[in-house]
Amino acid sequence: MQLPLDQITVKKRVRMQLGDLQPLMDSLDTRGLMNPVTVNSRYELIAGHRRLESARRLGWDMIEVRIVDARDELGMLELELEENLHRLDFTTLELAQARARIEKLRNPGLLRRIWRALVRLYRAAVSRLTP
Repeated sequence: MQLPLDQITVKKRVRMQLGDLQPLMDSLDTRGLMNPVTVNSRYELIAGHRRLESARRLGWDMIEVRIVDARDELGMLELELEENLHRLDFTTLELAQARARIEKLRNPGLLRRIWRALVRLYRAAVSRLTP
């Protein structure tokens, strides 16, 4: 469901620092909103403060929301924590492998040429060592 940003109320939050929003703003601008923000039936924000603020700074009028049944402050706080606690950042290795895959998909010929050059270097080195 789409909701005007000015109808969403942001009350006391666990997260005090939104951090650098520019990368998220760039992502929203380029790819759009992948996950809606979460609000209760009174349109009080439960989860997605960084997404909401990024959309505001980009000048959006509307944002996709998911409405959940959180009737009191306790329920809202529990949902906010759930949203932010049970996720896992990528490891350094996972990020490196993903970036390599992206590069390969963007430039399939480049990696093939690099691989062939490495094979040639290896074979040349081995042939020099072999009597």
